[in-house]
Amino acid sequence: MQLVKAGLCAFGMSGKVFHAPFLKEHPGFFLSAIVERSKEESKEKYPEATIYRSVEEMLQNADIELVIINTPVQTHYEYAKKALEAGKNIIVEKPFTVNVSEAEELVNLAEEKGLFLSVYQNRRFDRDFLQVQKILNEGKLGNIKEVEIRFDRFRTTPSGKQHKENPDQLGSGSLHDLGAHLVDQAVQYFGYPEKLFADVFSMKGEAFANDYFEILLYYKNDLRVRLKSSVFSKEAHNAYTIHGDRGSFLQERTDNQENELVAGAIPEYGKEWTKPLNGTDGILNFLDENTGTERILTSSEAGNYMDYYQQIYEHIVFGYALPSPGKQVIQNMKIIDASLESTKDQKVIEL
Repeated sequence: MQLVKAGLCAFGMSGKVFHAPFLKEHPGFFLSAIVERSKEESKEKYPEATIYRSVEEMLQNADIELVIINTPVQTHYEYAKKALEAGKNIIVEKPFTVNVSEAEELVNLAEEKGLFLSVYQNRRFDRDFLQVQKILNEGKLGNIKEVEIRFDRFRTTPSGKQHKENPDQLGSGSLHDLGAHLVDQAVQYFGYPEKLFADVFSMKGEAFANDYFEILLYYKNDLRVRLKSSVFSKEAHNAYTIHGDRGSFLQERTDNQENELVAGAIPEYGKEWTKPLNGTDGILNFLDENTGTERILTSSEAGNYMDYYQQIYEHIVFGYALPSPGKQVIQNMKIIDASLESTKDQKVIEL
């Protein structure tokens, strides 16, 4: 196989959990460079990777063609721009940037340089997201009328991470963090909306970045899609609630890849490496062809974040479609920016 040499810009949770294990286990990649500013934690699992003390040092000295920008969102624009100017293809962790203007500039720069820019929208490879996509494609629900997508947590105390908690830092808070996933899912399912109304604030108080949001997306054909997240949700809601003119579908958020990776699971190339689902995680209730009601308990099939890196590899080697290209994810950033504007002005924003 053609070997693609890659470098990680950081070795925090994102690097340890979402990127390094997949780059190591995929036979088409070689993780040859990792930035650790003061520690050398990566040596234990990735002894073949050279440790650099700064992104700039890695870009100057490492023999790599792919750079993963997995630093705090406030640094994405700076490091992505430097990597592109150094002639490197890049993967940028979500959220893409702190605002749409930064995202647009990076996409334009990548096009000028003839390089690719992909945003790591890994939740497109979650089992629950894929199950909803499957149900929508089957058409059993008829014309979709109302949708709610949620991503809730119970984290009532601050994390201590300033880049996520400080309200004075652009890009901090749940809207950029979890909202980057929900917005992406809505756009993947239903396309770009016509307008929106949003409520974004901090339940923990003004000293902290937003930890609650509700975004109402307005689509043609009277479709309404609501995106919602709260850190004060002790009891889980359905992650996806979809109502059409022929039925409804309720889906739990059951993908467990992140938890398994944090616990030390090793993703296997070409295999389902996650633990199997026990029982059902969805309810499909619809009218059949004879207008009789069918109510089915559904079980989603396993997702796999390795598929993201497989698609990156196939794009590099065979020229296949790039997963979540930056130009596409600009739409997500427009929705996030418009949600902040809507909250500030308390009005519906035309997109």
